[in-house]
Amino acid sequence: MTVAYEASAGQKGAGAESPEARGWEPQDWRQHLANIRAMRSRKDAPVDRLGAECCYDPRAPPEVRRYQVLLSLMLSSQTRDQVTAGAMQRLRAWGLTMDSILQMDDSTLGALIHPVGFWKSKVKYIKQTTAILQQRYGGDIPASVPELVALPGVGPKMAHLAMAVAWGTVSGIADGLSPRELWHEINGLLVGFGQQTCLPVRPRCQTCLNRTLCPAARASEG
Repeated sequence: MTVAYEASAGQKGAGAESPEARGWEPQDWRQHLANIRAMRSRKDAPVDRLGAECCYDPRAPPEVRRYQVLLSLMLSSQTRDQVTAGAMQRLRAWGLTMDSILQMDDSTLGALIHPVGFWKSKVKYIKQTTAILQQRYGGDIPASVPELVALPGVGPKMAHLAMAVAWGTVSGIADGLSPRELWHEINGLLVGFGQQTCLPVRPRCQTCLNRTLCPAARASEG
């Protein structure tokens, strides 16, 4: 399936060459993409309403907004967008700044972010990362992928999304097979497709425009 392909291909990282640069392309990928764009034209998946672009306070100062974007990405690992958005809403109601996080005890922070995945580890990572940001970056987040991935609890995919959402810079994508001109849209496009159509359990193959192109869909019909 297209989403599974994107996730597995992502192991190659953002520095990988595009299909065109290698002189080959995955079969029918352009038609796959066109069909997914058509299915995602309404932009009404959870990621569209509750993703990192929607979790920060737009009225906050720029450095606070960027910090909130980074925290939402840290919370989102192994967590549904609905759960991440709920945790961010609770944190923002408390007053989500670096100072408030550093002054908050671990049990309070844990209660606010629960039930995000691996919330106990994320309490530790959030506290460690926030202290680093305060001490080394003057209360802001770094503006480069190497500095972002050096922070506790921040992986490459989070770093690239933070660059795009917080800094407005398209630095890369988890799927190195995607041409560079698609990097700005491919993550949200495929995540939403996975949330609405290509679900991990009981995928909606019958309504999918890619059902005649997808080996998994053809197998399920056979």
